[in-house]
Amino acid sequence: MLDVIIKGGTVVAPEGASVMDVGIEGEKIVAVATPGTLEASGVRSIDATGKIVLPGGIEPHTHINVPVPDYWAGGKSEVFTQPPESASRAAAFGGVTTYVDFAGNLPLNPGAVPPADPIMAQIEKRRQTFTGHSYIDFTFHYILAGAVSPQTIGEIGEAIQSGLASFKVFTTFFAKVPTGHLWAVFQEVAKHGGIMAVHAEEDDIVTYMEDKLVSEGNDHGSNLHLVHNNLSEDIAFRKVIRLAESTETGIYFVHTTAKEGVAAVAEARAKLLPVYGEALHNYLEFTCEDYKKPDGLAVHTYPALKFPEDRDALQQGLVDGPMCTTATDEWTTYKDVKLSGDTIKTVCGGHNGIETRMPVTFTKLVSTGRISLNRFADITSGNAAKILGMYPQKGAIAAGSDADIVLFDPDIKKKLTLDDLHVDSDYSIWEGFECHGYPVMTMLRGKVIVEDGKLLGSSSDGRWLPRRVAPGVLAQPAA
Repeated sequence: MLDVIIKGGTVVAPEGASVMDVGIEGEKIVAVATPGTLEASGVRSIDATGKIVLPGGIEPHTHINVPVPDYWAGGKSEVFTQPPESASRAAAFGGVTTYVDFAGNLPLNPGAVPPADPIMAQIEKRRQTFTGHSYIDFTFHYILAGAVSPQTIGEIGEAIQSGLASFKVFTTFFAKVPTGHLWAVFQEVAKHGGIMAVHAEEDDIVTYMEDKLVSEGNDHGSNLHLVHNNLSEDIAFRKVIRLAESTETGIYFVHTTAKEGVAAVAEARAKLLPVYGEALHNYLEFTCEDYKKPDGLAVHTYPALKFPEDRDALQQGLVDGPMCTTATDEWTTYKDVKLSGDTIKTVCGGHNGIETRMPVTFTKLVSTGRISLNRFADITSGNAAKILGMYPQKGAIAAGSDADIVLFDPDIKKKLTLDDLHVDSDYSIWEGFECHGYPVMTMLRGKVIVEDGKLLGSSSDGRWLPRRVAPGVLAQPAA
């Protein structure tokens, strides 16, 4: 017995986009059918005429309710990014129905000792932060930082079996994992069928450039792109790819920033290596030139915005395929925290972006005719689901998938203001950005949680999502 029928919209299903009806029973999609063939009495009918019916957005990279390092917060202690209630609320209004946050042992200040708790204990502790406090479904990457102990490496298999499919590492900052330890981690993750999420920069170049600019008196934050530079990304990406090739490990490069990074991912994929690239939506709009504007450091997300040709390469990568997903690296604070530091070592990372990713990406790439609706669904939902082990439960409008659905109105034109957003913050880097297309309804597992600007869901709706990466995703490029 159907509970809901979505009628007359352009349904973006895996096999193509066309006007279809979608039948929902309970939490699942049970039918995608020719218009008019799902008629039933006593069923809620949603008229989607003129709307695009998309799989719920999947945000693969967020940092919610985490401590902000003292040196980013102007010396303030006990400052946290926004909590899951407000982050997930904003996400729901932006068409996002699942996010991937982080658990693990990331030390936030130089010299800090990371938590020594076992992986499973840290996952459970992090789950409790979100359970009962999230409007949408959630899951985690697990962060491994510094010299990873043999004991921790030995716990990776159990974590993957429990449903934690992805592990995050850094090749720079004080969280840097030494190359030998990377090698060992890659081997263990590959052995058990997980995938690596990698923040890849060449640490020696980053630290050298920091010291150089400080000694020259050129350490204003507008020079961040000289520290976290193109060569650093080029070397680090290729080093990680070589390690991954030797260990047969799948790699998901978070926040690719440079044309060199795009090229490295493309070359690896041409060799049929399971390598995937992520582009942040603020990198599709802004460049390092924006750092020089009044309050320009607000647009910064680490590693660093680079040059117009890098922005263009990221856009083209989403058009052509080397870039597989869009994300935000969501890190929401208030403006006084965000702008408290103005040097290359003290600029606070991140911004509130979880609500704007889908409409901004649609505006930049779909409304301009550069990508199809199916490609849009891929880079905002389906590919993240495949790469990170949620597909086809998530990321598809298909019989048997969760009824995570977004109705998107392509005819809405609006200039974004902070008043349009639902974040726990007092600024937006998207102030004045003109969107061509906007989400108007969001459904989580068959329940309408946002409709016509009204929040109808509950902060207890979101559930922990266990994941398992399909073997094909880890064998060769599958998204």
